[in-house]
Amino acid sequence: MHIDVRDLREFYYASALGRSVQRALSDQVVRLWPSAKGQTVVGYGFAVPILRPFLKDARRVAALMPARQGAMHWPSGSPNQSVLCEETRWPVETGSIDKLLILHGLDTSEHSAAVLEECYRVLEPAGSAIFIVPNRASLWARRDGTPFSFARPYTAGQLESGLKSHGFLPRHHVTALYQPPWDNHFWRRVAQPIENIGQYIPTWWGGGVLILEVSKQVPRPRRPGLGQIISRPLGMLEGIKVTEPI
Repeated sequence: MHIDVRDLREFYYASALGRSVQRALSDQVVRLWPSAKGQTVVGYGFAVPILRPFLKDARRVAALMPARQGAMHWPSGSPNQSVLCEETRWPVETGSIDKLLILHGLDTSEHSAAVLEECYRVLEPAGSAIFIVPNRASLWARRDGTPFSFARPYTAGQLESGLKSHGFLPRHHVTALYQPPWDNHFWRRVAQPIENIGQYIPTWWGGGVLILEVSKQVPRPRRPGLGQIISRPLGMLEGIKVTEPI
């Protein structure tokens, strides 16, 4: 179920907890992608809180927002670079994106397979994508009040296998949000030290989100389907004697 863009904006830009989440996610993404100079960077879902670092050197940055979520003007104080789109039909040329960032786009969709098909289509052969989803084992996926509790959580294995089946090769797997999802002064003050310590803790011990960087597999692997069924037909009539024509 998609979250309303007004609620997402309120969380990330108007609450101390949301700003802390924004900082933690952005730190991990920039660590994976330290530079996007001369490249096209696109976010899908509600990726704008962590797209801003790429505005300074990327050739082009755009934010795609699904229609059922709604869109907002972004970036603030500059010409708009956000686009409202159907989640299964993006207004983007095939193979035109160097870096693709998915936040609140895969886990909130009722058509996740179609979203992954679009991700594969628009990514250029040497491009990379980062998927950020709630960690099923974390407190963030179970405590109401944040966008991560309204979405479909994943385990690391579920996320990797799902992306592999759509032609993506896992490259780097990290986590974030080791801070608890509590919005009070004490926890906001110690949030950054907790995030630093959390990077040395195994994933299943509480990281609130899974962050997986993938590359595009070219050529794409064949997926099980009608082609395999036809190539190996069922032997339903095996053993029946073939009569000679009269």
